[in-house]
Formats: sequence, structure tokens, C-alpha cells
Amino acid sequence: MAEFVTLKASGLTPLRQVDERLVSYNVEMTEVTGGTFWKAYTPEEIAGTKAFEGPTGSLANHTALTSLMQFYPPINLKDEKLRKLAKAIGPAWVRVSGTWATKTYYDFEGATGGKAPEGYQSVLTREQWLGVLDFCREIGAKLMISLANCQGLHAAHEPWNPSQAEQIFALSKEYGVPIQAAEFMNEPNMLVLSGAPDGYTAKDFVRDQDVFHRWLREHYPECLAVGPCSTVGIVGEGGEDALGGGMADVIQSTPTEALMDGATEPLQVYSYHYYNGVSERLASLMPTAHWPAEKAHTEAYLAVAGNMAHANVPLRDAYVPGSPMWVTESGDAGGGGDTWASTYLDVLRTLNELGSFATVTDGIIFHNTLASSDYGFLKPEEFDPRPNYFAVVLWNRLMGTTVLDSGEPIREGAHVYAHSRRDGKPGVAYLVINNSLTETTTLNLPGTAQVYQLTASDLRSTVMQCNGKDLVLDEAHNLPAMEPVLATGTVEVPAGSCTFVVVD
Repeated sequence: MAEFVTLKASGLTPLRQVDERLVSYNVEMTEVTGGTFWKAYTPEEIAGTKAFEGPTGSLANHTALTSLMQFYPPINLKDEKLRKLAKAIGPAWVRVSGTWATKTYYDFEGATGGKAPEGYQSVLTREQWLGVLDFCREIGAKLMISLANCQGLHAAHEPWNPSQAEQIFALSKEYGVPIQAAEFMNEPNMLVLSGAPDGYTAKDFVRDQDVFHRWLREHYPECLAVGPCSTVGIVGEGGEDALGGGMADVIQSTPTEALMDGATEPLQVYSYHYYNGVSERLASLMPTAHWPAEKAHTEAYLAVAGNMAHANVPLRDAYVPGSPMWVTESGDAGGGGDTWASTYLDVLRTLNELGSFATVTDGIIFHNTLASSDYGFLKPEEFDPRPNYFAVVLWNRLMGTTVLDSGEPIREGAHVYAHSRRDGKPGVAYLVINNSLTETTTLNLPGTAQVYQLTASDLRSTVMQCNGKDLVLDEAHNLPAMEPVLATGTVEVPAGSCTFVVVD
């Protein structure tokens, strides 16, 4: 059924203020050091003309995942194109973490010869870390990390020690780019896969997170203590519970409560990870945790982000009352992204995630990642922008930090989100997502409006249009203009499109 929405230029009820760095992103530790990460899909798999064939066996058997990975050299964070495009997103946090970070040895003296000590998996050099610090300084980003917590650092029965943390915190501060937020370790709820010491338990985590936070407050009190960084939701089409869907059963996930009960050192920010299920890479191993492409526009699929935020509010209130919530990893699917993660189809999810999250809480969403795997904003190594990149650039240009009640219930064809204008002028900036693939939505305007309509020739296209013009870089790597069209009266929002409307 076609939807009709009346937009207003004033009179909307303010809900909250959100962080200007709401749109943030991960640079995985394995990118910085070089190492294995998710193998890229083929052009045919991305276009949907060839089905991806995943492995068989058990996820708990790590060898089953080798066919899904490939080696990548260290990312070149000095690349001018990368820096230009990252800066164009706007103010952001950069999080250097991931499962690999838990097993990375900081060799800032060059003593290892590049060989990871026993109990570690990879080595971070001084030059590589200074590259991260230079990158953050150049683009004006704030820096967040998670720490090493593996068999090489300590045994499960021994308390965590700061011998490695002391090095990375001291070097960063000395270089003038201090670490401004830290999670103790990445995804401690998945103890089978996290890289923690052999035999590590939730009680060990509670003990060690307290040890780290006491050390942090004594030596770096200006650094935000963030946690518990658990993957409390990877909800697939078969998932019935916002905190329980498909993957949790397979990996025997530890509940967030078990990671926080008994902790004595307070956190300052509550964090969690969320994905809309698992990608095709893992679908054969966890079929109930995967969403097929034909469901990626549906109400159930788009509702996951908002449901996850609502489900985490009671946990935040119980353990870190009054704090913001940070989604320190997010993307369309766990396992490096779906085949369509780099296409226009995922723009509906990304923009809806920003809009729905902002109606629930203040915080940050760290997109996974800036420039690795199929869900990165930029294509690895080449750094060509994907549709999601241009979508978040427009969000940051147009949507202000005051969240307004749009007065419109969320429904198919009319996901309507309202904010103040980013330019500070009176009026309202709207995002309208028409997730119907058959019906047009009509917007009644209060006067003259600036319209930015995002469409694609095909949902699986890797090129998106703004007001009918392809969004691609020029030869000097400059962004396209993305100019608005002025409209009065009504605006038609085509099926499967996303439209920003700025009214005075």
C-alpha cells in the first residue's frame, strides 16, 4: 500500500542530543599489522548472479574457516586518498581492535624480528602504531583500542598484567595522540573464539577487567573505560530473541550479566556488538543465523538494530547507569559482510540503523570497517568508496545532533527520522526510507525543501545515484558534488530508495 507522509518545518518534540561522532568506524588490528581477514567475494557473487558456496562442518573447528580467509598486507594509513576520504566523513572515533587484537604483541623495540612470541599470533611494530597515530591526528579522529589478553601474556589462573598495555598507552601519549577510550578485550562473551588464555572463564574476565580499569584510572584517568564489548546479538532470520538469535546457541555465548556481575570497577560507557545475522560465509555453518538477500529490505530485518538498542538499555541501566551506549562493532552481517554488503542494498540497513539508534539512546556506532572486507565503507587496498560511504557522508552533512520525534510510526514504505539541521539553521532535516520494493511514498512538504534522493539502477549495484547522478570520485579522488534538488508541494520517494529532505 502506498504511504503518504506530511513533513513539518517546526513544532516537532525534541527527544535527545546525540554525539556528533555517531558515525565512527573500526580499523582492525589485523589491518594495521597485516594478516588474515575475510576473503573478498567475486563480482558475480556481489551481483547475485552466482551463489556463494560456504564450508561445511563446525564453527568451533577453526580449520573450517581457513577457506574463508586470505592474507592482506598492512594497510597504508599514509595514503592520501584514504586520508582524504576518511576526513570527508567528518568527526569520528577510530577503533583499533577485533579478535586479532587480543593476540597481538606490541614490539616497539624491534626485538622479535617480526615473529610473534609464543602465545601470541601477530606483532605490532612501532612504525605501524605511529602510522595509526598519524592517521588519527591527520583526520581529527579520537582513538579507541582493546588490549591483548592471551596465553602469551598470562595464564587463565593468573591475573592480567599491564606489561603490554603500558607500552601502547605510553607511546601514544608521548607521541601526542593519546588513547581516549579502551575496552579491556574484544568480545569476551565468545570465549571459545576470542583468543583469551586457555581455560579462560567469565569469572576470569571479571577479575581481569577490574585489574585493567584500576590500572587505567591510576595511570590514564582521562581515558574512558568502555565495556563489556560483548556480541550480545547476531540475530538471523531464525532468531526469536533480540539477545539470543542463531549464533549465540552455536558458539555457547556467555551472557553479558556473567561478564559484569561481581565487577567492582565502574565503567563509563556501555558497549556491545550487533550484526544482522551472519554472512553467506558462515550461513552453511549457522543457517538460522543468516538472512537471505530478498529479506534485506523487510521490516523484520530493519528492526534488528532498534530492537538491539532497546534490549541493551536495561543492561546499560543495570551496570553503567546514565552512560551512553556504544555499538563498537556493527555491519550488515558477522563474518565480513554479506555478498551485498558493498552494494546499494545495504544502504537501507545502514541509514535505518543510524536513525533508529538515535531515537533510543546517545552514543557511537563503529561501522566495521573503514576499509577492509566487503562491509567496509571503502574497498580494501584501492579505497574506492562504496554506496554506504556516500550515505554516511550525507547523513553527517545534513542530520544535526538534536533528535526530533517525527510523529510518524515506522512502517513499510515510511521509515521517517527527523533531526535538527546540521548547518544550525532553523528547520528540520528528514531521512525517509521507502523499503517497499513495489510502492511509491509521497511526501507533503511544508514549503520549499532541499531534496537528496539516493537510488540505484539495481539493488545489488555497487554504484549509487544522488538525484540521478552517479556517486563516483573524479580522477583527483574528489567527492562528487551531491547537490540538492529544490522542491515544493510534494516529493515522490520511489520504491527501494532513501531520501534526505531539509526544510526551512
